[in-house]
Amino acid sequence: MHTPVMPRECLEYLAVRPDGIYLDATCGLGGHTMAIARMLTTGIVLACDRDAESLALARENTLDCAERIRFRQASFSQLGEVPAAVLGNQGQMQVDGLLADLGVSKYQLTSSERGFSLMTDGALDMRMDRGQSRSAADIVNYESEKQLADLIYQLGEERRSRRIARAIVRARPINTTGQLAKLIEQAVPRTGKIHPATQTFMALRIAVNEENEELEALLGAVPRLVKPGGRVVVVTFMSLEDRRVKQGFQAMAKDGQARILTRHVVRPAEDEIRDNPPSRSAKLRALEML
Repeated sequence: MHTPVMPRECLEYLAVRPDGIYLDATCGLGGHTMAIARMLTTGIVLACDRDAESLALARENTLDCAERIRFRQASFSQLGEVPAAVLGNQGQMQVDGLLADLGVSKYQLTSSERGFSLMTDGALDMRMDRGQSRSAADIVNYESEKQLADLIYQLGEERRSRRIARAIVRARPINTTGQLAKLIEQAVPRTGKIHPATQTFMALRIAVNEENEELEALLGAVPRLVKPGGRVVVVTFMSLEDRRVKQGFQAMAKDGQARILTRHVVRPAEDEIRDNPPSRSAKLRALEML
């Protein structure tokens, strides 16, 4: 079971109503979904995720709330279709609240065959939806050196991107996460606690799953998805994502579509960071639709 980040804060900013309709855009293993469902009586949670395997595990983890949850595989760019498809017969086209936790789930990170983690050796995959064609191996083995360097620099904010890209091209073919991590560590030796391949792996994951484009699609869909008075809560773990969410919220507020509820980002309490160290980089932003 994945430990959800800032569950108390998420529920507080969502202002969950027992009869409300809520959309968990990143169901993962069901932690936040279950927390919302437990607060409902006649309400429903629409639990969405790109990862079919995560959704299957979420179903098992939330069995005691099953009657209040509707699962659906969907990316952010497909969310606009979900309320009508799932609740169309109830006449509910908008939701009372939307939650999106942009972190990678523990299941994805610890499963070597998914290829997300540099700490376990497995196929160089990184696809959240394994039905899509392009994997991290395709990018690593077929992009040009310049394309690789630009990708690693822009998406991973890695200053040594050119040296890493050069090493990758010279070592091709590269088929496993272990190969890639070792290669990068040899090209740019470790200088601190963080593994030197961390930012490159992050850049590849973002590129494979088109995460920036999907986040823009989510932010663009919010005014259509969430009803007036409804809440939107987004939890990010990277500065680039947080910046995009902040700018998206500000744009909606400027247009008179929403009111920002978090003047400053909300961070996990010290006891949560102690009990769940991966939460330390989380940032929460929330708004209310007008």
